[in-house]
Amino acid sequence: MSSQKIDSPKKLKEIARQTQEARQGYRCRVLICMTGCRALGAANVAAAFREKLAAAELDKEIAVVETGCIGLCARAPVVLIEPYEYLYGGVKADHVDEIIETTIRNGEPVESLVGVENGKALPRIDEAGFYKEQQKAVLENCGRIDPKIIEDAIERGCYEAAAKALCTMTPEEVIEEVTKADLRGRGGAGFPTGVKWGFCRKSPGNEKYLICNADEGDPGAFMDRALKEGDPHRVIEGMMIAAYAIGAANGFVYVRAEYPIAVEHIGIALDQARQRGLLGKNIFGSGFDFDIEVRIGAGAFVCGEETALIASLEGKRGMPRSRPPFPAQKGYHGKPTNINNVETFANVPLIINNGAKWYSSIGTEGGKGTKIFALAGKVNNTGLVEVPMGSTLRRIVFDIGGGIPDDGKFKAAQMGGPSGGCVPEQFLDLGIDYDSVKDIGAIMGSGGLIVMDESTCMVDVARYFLQFVQSESCGKCTPCRVGTKEMLQILDAVCEGRAASEHIDRLERLAEHVGKASLCGLGQTAPNPVLTTLRYFRNEYEDHIEKNQCPAFVCTPMISFHIDPERCTGCGSCARVCPVEAIAGEKKKTHVIDRELCIRCGACLGACPARFAAVYRRSGELTRYEKRAEPKSKN
Repeated sequence: MSSQKIDSPKKLKEIARQTQEARQGYRCRVLICMTGCRALGAANVAAAFREKLAAAELDKEIAVVETGCIGLCARAPVVLIEPYEYLYGGVKADHVDEIIETTIRNGEPVESLVGVENGKALPRIDEAGFYKEQQKAVLENCGRIDPKIIEDAIERGCYEAAAKALCTMTPEEVIEEVTKADLRGRGGAGFPTGVKWGFCRKSPGNEKYLICNADEGDPGAFMDRALKEGDPHRVIEGMMIAAYAIGAANGFVYVRAEYPIAVEHIGIALDQARQRGLLGKNIFGSGFDFDIEVRIGAGAFVCGEETALIASLEGKRGMPRSRPPFPAQKGYHGKPTNINNVETFANVPLIINNGAKWYSSIGTEGGKGTKIFALAGKVNNTGLVEVPMGSTLRRIVFDIGGGIPDDGKFKAAQMGGPSGGCVPEQFLDLGIDYDSVKDIGAIMGSGGLIVMDESTCMVDVARYFLQFVQSESCGKCTPCRVGTKEMLQILDAVCEGRAASEHIDRLERLAEHVGKASLCGLGQTAPNPVLTTLRYFRNEYEDHIEKNQCPAFVCTPMISFHIDPERCTGCGSCARVCPVEAIAGEKKKTHVIDRELCIRCGACLGACPARFAAVYRRSGELTRYEKRAEPKSKN
């Protein structure tokens, strides 16, 4: 079947039918996530399944499928058993025998591996709140197919939209449909995709280029990686449709070197598509020629900006240039070029297959369709999430994410990566779309969503993201190169207790100037974390400066360690682990910490037995015990 050329839409449907018939020969499918779960031993789990199923002579009726991200990263490694739809988390190779006996032989769930919510075991994937509250559209195939087998993708409908566009629609009709759907770029800026394609289509010249921006440099973001690793053919299909619309014969996938599995899967998918005739000359017999080449970037964050990415593709240093001319007019090697990110291309087949009216019925006026978020940080259910535009932060963090660990209190969410902003608790019920988040000082960005609780210092968060942006600045323009460095120096002073009150006003002025005067989007949005934390958490800046205290007990220079004489039993646990011998005291007598010698490493805090909890911290006027245990009598 692998040698069959797909030279018409009819042939595509035939391949889908043949694959579906072949799949019916299997009684069960064991789907094993191989994206993030790989790091926690998923490959060993897959090997164990194959070995033990073969030993039990079940390998002819049970398929073991290595998939992309199934979504619930918090429970990795994750395994899904079809047709029962049992979702198992924390699976190890040692669990395989029990899964085979209990589920594959007898159709019952393994209770110890299923999810539990509100004390109730929920074995089926569609019962879990994490999945029930989502709307999977772009991710519908992720976790359900083997991304290295093109037939799996075709059986799920992949390339049908490309066949429809190339064989039944004109390029202008494709652009009109995407424009009517109001698909906005998922890379961060949110520019209307159809309008962008129209500009490139109308640009003079017969040589045009299409680029998929798969650089994804935001800390905490893994949406594009999951799509490339889990459903690469959907991305390729979106690129085919876009290339047909703008009139490009050549395309590039620009992906960072830190994504080796994504690079591998995209490469395999492209080879398979060429072998099948889905890339190359006269695709579907339509007369349209198009091929794609993978280019690997060195990991510069600035290369997420269009003109810097193009410079990198041309073999130059990745630095942005002034616009106009825009890439749609003069891009790769001076030719009209269109750039969209991975998720944007992955949305396109949905629009062509289902129509603009269907697509635009999802979401809000400020954003149509669904949006994928990488949910990370202080939240129980970390993972890959897809929801309709306009969903609230509360829905994502609490209904899908399961809330804050240990019943903690939500403080803020960093949305949009280093270029985004911190969204505080008061906006938990705000519908998230491009316009709404802009109004509160953040940006949608590519979809990174990092949840923070009361243990997070917002000044330190601003400093962390500014450190990243400052180190990633290409240095071409003075506002970004010098301005971000000066802002970082002020934040360092605030976190280290060296700042004065006037530093807050200076920091705010600098942030506004850097945002207005920088050349590219990186510098223009670099101040967002600073501006939003100043806007919503100014009191924390004031506490650091005026009271010399960090309310979250994060900024080490403002913290001192102490031993409570009423709780200390003189066990010596703290003294034994102190790396600088700053703790003194006789056995069974109260110990003390020499704060001149103390390096604030916190080793004593972790070593003090929980039943005593004698070691505590101070920051300015604040005191914090890790556990409020009753002191043990010394008698």
